[in-house]
Amino acid sequence: MGSSRRGTVVLLLAAAACGAPSGEKITVMSAADALALPQPAADHRISYGDERLQFGELRLPEGEGPHPVAIVIHGGCWLAEYDLGYISGLADILTDSGVATWSIEYRRVGDDGGGWPGTFQDVADAVDFLPLIAADFNLNLDRVAAVGHSAGGQLALWLAGRKWLDGADPLRGEAPLSLNGVVALAGITDLAAYAAPDGCGAVVPELLGGDPTDFADRLGRGSPIVMVPFGITQILIIGDLDPIVPKSQAISFAEAARKMGDEVEVIEVAGAGHFELVDPANPAFATVHSAVLRALEPAWSE
Repeated sequence: MGSSRRGTVVLLLAAAACGAPSGEKITVMSAADALALPQPAADHRISYGDERLQFGELRLPEGEGPHPVAIVIHGGCWLAEYDLGYISGLADILTDSGVATWSIEYRRVGDDGGGWPGTFQDVADAVDFLPLIAADFNLNLDRVAAVGHSAGGQLALWLAGRKWLDGADPLRGEAPLSLNGVVALAGITDLAAYAAPDGCGAVVPELLGGDPTDFADRLGRGSPIVMVPFGITQILIIGDLDPIVPKSQAISFAEAARKMGDEVEVIEVAGAGHFELVDPANPAFATVHSAVLRALEPAWSE
């Protein structure tokens, strides 16, 4: 199971450390490039609910454990057209580094039940399902981090803040699983600021069920920047050439969180666009790999 991956992880991370040759023109990856990445199979596909898209892919490292867990959340503008396949290589390499990965699927805009509140509820339910399978797979729920890309970065950060929602709020869940840290890769942190007439920002009203200016309550319950402080390790990684999520999303979030007492690290990766961060063969992945391992350590506030 782990042995097939183990032969590749050292080579990939070594290549990541080398970077591009000096003077070489950098062309950033496209969405098509990301969708064409290798999509290694998971060890287990497990349903956390009754709907078709309510499942997670579990990958287990070698050894008996207990295994730390990275919750991996894919992006794709919260749209039904994009699923968890493109991020499976990231999950696979993390697993080969000794981390169990729970890569979750969820209903999205365009899916029956997706958008508000189904997308948020699915992500919460998928995460809170982990205690039900922890004993069977020897998962260490004292060391859990959420790792999300793009729209998945928004959902990963949201997971860190949902514990502050009202106890009766269906988005919160009865017993939100505690996280040690969160890593947002090109994460969307401010839904109101990100909303736009076109591009990925045009999906924000569909996610919230209407124009963000008309849904202050939903922004307060779903936009990470207004849900801080989280009280856990937060690492935001952005590419300096990202054409989809501007670096201002990470910078403004970090400023807001720090004002509330959180410690937030923002890492800008030179020469990286939006999708390089999820490609294990790209030089940017070494930064991602290191950040996830750090986020799995005991929270800074403890």
